[in-house]
Amino acid sequence: MHKVLIANRGEIAVRIARACNDAGLESVAVYADVDIDALHVRTADKAFGLGGNAPAETYLNIEKLVATADRSGADAVHPGYGFLSENADFAQAVLDAGLTWIGPLPKTIRELGNKVTARELAVRAGVPLVAGSDGPVRSAAEAKAFAEEHGLPIAIKAAFGGGGRGLKVVRDIETVEESFDSAVREAEAAFGRGECFVEKYLDRPRHVEAQILADNFGRVVVIGTRDCTLQRRNQKLVEEAPAPFLTPTQEETIHDAARAICREAGYRGAGTVEFLVSEAGDVAFLEVNTRLQVEHPVTEETYGVDLVLEQLSIAQGQPLLIEDGLQPLKHSLEFRINAEDVGRGFLPTPGTLTSLQVPTGPGVRFDSGVTNTSEVPPQFDSLIAKLVVTGSDRQQALRRARRALAELVIEGVPTVVPFHRAVVHAPQFCDSSSFKVHTRWIETEFQAEILPDPAYTPQPTTDQALRQLPLEIDGRRHMIGLPEQLLALLTPGTSSAICDEPQQADSGKADGTVESPMFGKVVKWLVTKGDEVAEGQPLLVLESMKMESQVPAPRAGTVEELAVAAGDDVRAGAQLATLA
Repeated sequence: MHKVLIANRGEIAVRIARACNDAGLESVAVYADVDIDALHVRTADKAFGLGGNAPAETYLNIEKLVATADRSGADAVHPGYGFLSENADFAQAVLDAGLTWIGPLPKTIRELGNKVTARELAVRAGVPLVAGSDGPVRSAAEAKAFAEEHGLPIAIKAAFGGGGRGLKVVRDIETVEESFDSAVREAEAAFGRGECFVEKYLDRPRHVEAQILADNFGRVVVIGTRDCTLQRRNQKLVEEAPAPFLTPTQEETIHDAARAICREAGYRGAGTVEFLVSEAGDVAFLEVNTRLQVEHPVTEETYGVDLVLEQLSIAQGQPLLIEDGLQPLKHSLEFRINAEDVGRGFLPTPGTLTSLQVPTGPGVRFDSGVTNTSEVPPQFDSLIAKLVVTGSDRQQALRRARRALAELVIEGVPTVVPFHRAVVHAPQFCDSSSFKVHTRWIETEFQAEILPDPAYTPQPTTDQALRQLPLEIDGRRHMIGLPEQLLALLTPGTSSAICDEPQQADSGKADGTVESPMFGKVVKWLVTKGDEVAEGQPLLVLESMKMESQVPAPRAGTVEELAVAAGDDVRAGAQLATLA
């Protein structure tokens, strides 16, 4: 193995490129058109364009990725997380092309990545489970029938999903149909597969997971636990290792179950086995993620293991040298930095970063996919960076986290940093004797008031005698230097027009105009012309940064005009409808 193609983008692609450098391997980045000057493209040794901007055209396009690997001379592929990282067809295509796949075998991905067959495997391994459908449900009617039999709440889950995409929790029987349809759409957009299954949803649980490594010789090692309970929209915001406040019995159950299911599956590589821990203390298997997790740095910092280097070593056929039952050396917290406006309900907010000042000091690590001039495009996930803070114990880690979050400066787009600054002072989360948060704590009990960020306006580029710009020649990225005066002549008036455009807008005006609160794509209308609507009633569904959001009516009235159609792209502030 000499050259690794990284089939991903953002901070995880940067992370893998750096690990390749540590291992003495060359790295190859791929990019969508909008990512031509992204940090991961500049970090890798080589970079090749995929042509297009939609996920289906780029990071989800198996044919393009395999062809690019061949064209670049890569002999291995690392999928990162998300996109095709848990797609068995992609893994098989890589192997069929004579390349090394840095991950589990396609058969294992297929069995564990499909949450239905994963449940069947868990039964064989004797792992504790909650009630669920026997296989994918074919319609909203089947999902409704399950809810009527087992009771609410239920969780509708993408069978091939992960990271909270394609997951909907249903608490009202009347919303089953829309939740099912939305889960299918999100799953298709994020993973290229729309199959969903249903299971009983545990209220107020903790989310705890075990990190595993397995080599080609049948050895499975558990490298501790992580707690990922702080979530919104079923997506994690804060993670930590080791998982605090577990009893020895709970920890033993989690470790034993993780080993059992991975041995049953013939696992190879890095992976994560996820569990829910109920209020009563019962442990229930959730799923297996057959890839590297977003939150892998907290395990690395706590246990002193480089998980990406271990992935590379396993893929090269090396045996695991790590001892099972490692004890934590420290305590680590990870804060996901997403381009989302907390004060507007974690609304995804693409735009241009104008300033990025990273904290420093003991125990501070910042894994980033952006710089202080990066574009945050609407086509992809809202995660732009991760702040990882480590201390000798949990309380020191929290103290360091408060300082690091206070030092962190990000301007140009709203982010979730105000939430993180509030949560590290919340008694329920910071208590030194118990853990009082659960997976819906943010939506139901979090008390801090965080106001919406004001609208952001990108700043013009500082004048320079010579400006470095990326240029694609024959599908490969190159850097060229052009005088600023020449650029001004080539694009007269363009810069000021872009820079004067606001990134955010109110959702409605006094004259009844309904405006888009964000850049996104119209998924579907929930009303038609002539409908009477109440204030706050959902009018349409927008998709941005791989998440769906409903746009409510700013006031009561009659739908007089629909200004856009399903499938249309809209900018923040664009007119969507008019209410009379």
